Amino acid sequence: MGQPLGQEPGEGASGGPAQPDLPPGQRLQRGWPVTHYGPVPRFRPERWEFRVFGATADGGKHRWNHEEFTALPYTTVVADLHCVTKFSMIGAEWGGIPAAALLDLAPPAPEVTHVMVWAEYGYSANVRLSDFAAATTLFATHKDGELLTAEHGFPLRLIIPHLYAWKGPKWVRGVEYMTADRRGFWEERGYHNIGDPWREQRYSYQEEPGEGPEL
Repeated sequence: MGQPLGQEPGEGASGGPAQPDLPPGQRLQRGWPVTHYGPVPRFRPERWEFRVFGATADGGKHRWNHEEFTALPYTTVVADLHCVTKFSMIGAEWGGIPAAALLDLAPPAPEVTHVMVWAEYGYSANVRLSDFAAATTLFATHKDGELLTAEHGFPLRLIIPHLYAWKGPKWVRGVEYMTADRRGFWEERGYHNIGDPWREQRYSYQEEPGEGPEL
């Protein structure tokens, strides 16, 4: 985030507290509203499984049960969350498994360009492989040192801080490697195929040629 010249960190232009640099059209949110489509799923650890499938490098499917998945390397990322409904939550600490670690454990085939992130009830979100592989992309199990609540995505939600939050589904169950892009749940219903908040890519009618498959 940029700091205006001549100001001390944490100080605004008028000498008061600095205001966060937000994407266009966003407002600062205190607290964390609950927003999702459909009911909150019931977590059954004995039935829970995370899968990586599609165009994997070895041609196979990779599976982890809940105990195995939560035993993968854990890290924390301090990052913002920008919701397409125009609120932004600033400076949260997210804890979980980096997407990059998953790419190492279950590598994609060389021709993979996108992933589809699958969640409970068949919800999906398509993401470019470059966005998925970013250092700050995280399969979050914790926020600010506490386990996620069910309403906020427990046991697992994807965080991609540089994209709108709908690109990071709650209640994630798997990742599909794709050699061509196709739209996910909200992208089929009029949301932008990429979802960059700094470019205010909210809706599909804003897409430039080449930014998404035909609707």
